[in-house]
Amino acid sequence: MSLTGTPFLVIAILAAVAALLLPLVLWTRIGGPAFLRWISRLLMLGFAQVTAILVVFLFVNNANGLYDTWDDLLGGGNHVNAAPDLGPDGTGGRNAADEPKVKQKFEPYTNKVGKGVVKTTLKGQVSGVEGDVAVWLPPQYNDPAYKDKTFPVVELLPGYPGSIGAWFGTLKTQEQLTPLMEKGEVAPFILVSPRTTLLDGKDTGCANVPGVVNADTWISVDVRKMVTDNFRADTRAEGWAVAGYSAGAHCAAKLAIEHPDRYRAGVDLSGYNDPAAEKDSITAKNPKLREETNPLWILKHAKTPPRVSLFVSGEQTDGYNDGLALKKAAKAPTAVTAVKLNGGGHASAVWKTQVPDVFRWLTKEMGAGAKVEPGQGV
Repeated sequence: MSLTGTPFLVIAILAAVAALLLPLVLWTRIGGPAFLRWISRLLMLGFAQVTAILVVFLFVNNANGLYDTWDDLLGGGNHVNAAPDLGPDGTGGRNAADEPKVKQKFEPYTNKVGKGVVKTTLKGQVSGVEGDVAVWLPPQYNDPAYKDKTFPVVELLPGYPGSIGAWFGTLKTQEQLTPLMEKGEVAPFILVSPRTTLLDGKDTGCANVPGVVNADTWISVDVRKMVTDNFRADTRAEGWAVAGYSAGAHCAAKLAIEHPDRYRAGVDLSGYNDPAAEKDSITAKNPKLREETNPLWILKHAKTPPRVSLFVSGEQTDGYNDGLALKKAAKAPTAVTAVKLNGGGHASAVWKTQVPDVFRWLTKEMGAGAKVEPGQGV
């Protein structure tokens, strides 16, 4: 039974109601020795507490997209098949364009993420990662007038732990953007959300750590190739952006700054520069990795300023100050927009309200890259 499905939630609610009624009905009717009567009553109280906690957890989990499957929750969700050393650029010397086409089968993604979202399980050819990827196509994609056009793409990264459905279900991104795309206020982006929780109880920081995980390559090489091989998606860096919130925001800033050959823009909502801000970060445990996976350090040590635009927002000590640090370090053509939020906290409700403005910014900042282009399809 699905962890996030309605049937399990209904069963949990019914169990909680039954657990509440049991003591009321049976408290004075339990027979036997005093010791057994007290044990029975304690068990009933314990059952009531456990079922109440379960119901609260399910509501919170479904609202925030924290765990998608039982494996994720119970620690059986290791998605790394191999983690070879792929070198500084994360490709292992391989050119994705020369690799065999990655053709995938997609099925409707029904875990409370709204209409039109599909998903597939991808085995990364280069990264050694295997995981689900959710995809949503803009309203223009199936319009006959656009049958020979390619579309810009935004990769959407959740926090940690996080589900591939969080941007679609919790933030309702496609529901908010559909009317804006139809009006022409927002570019018709293909939205792609790859799995980012790849190791049990560990945050990868979307980094490559030889022998452990190649999370960077998974997102910026394997998932990218899968999208361009299966959809009419732009293959240029100018047509790609990456966005995230919380731990996913750290990832988005890191990936965009580190790979201007793959992304034109990055969106960082309530993120952080120092990976140690996440206690389960694997990169923060190693001083060298902690330094080299910090977006601010990457920006300062880039051989040439990356041609990329960043949107960073958050409250004073929850992303905004880190954004100001990036803005101060940026040199043209790098551009950083830092927006200070006042109130709301580190919460999905805050990020949800930012979605329209973020995508308006992407549409404007990416310029020609956000427009549909002539193409031959796939």
